[in-house]
Amino acid sequence: MDKTDLDRLLLEAHDHNDHGALIRYYTIAADEREAVQDIDAACFYLTHAFVFALESGAPEAKTLNARLAAYGRAHRLEF
Repeated sequence: MDKTDLDRLLLEAHDHNDHGALIRYYTIAADEREAVQDIDAACFYLTHAFVFALESGAPEAKTLNARLAAYGRAHRLEF
């Protein structure tokens, strides 16, 4: 996805407080950064996705936590 489009979608999701979209778009951003081995940026986006998943009780929280734990950026939690 084009970075400009992704940034626009993220801002719109924030404006609408749409946690599902925020989880989805931050995860996409993380995947894109991970693909080019920019792990710090990927973890930045994963952390945002994880926080919104936790806040909304989304099932994605488990997978996002596992990804962060694999990079040593979070403790593995039990869900």
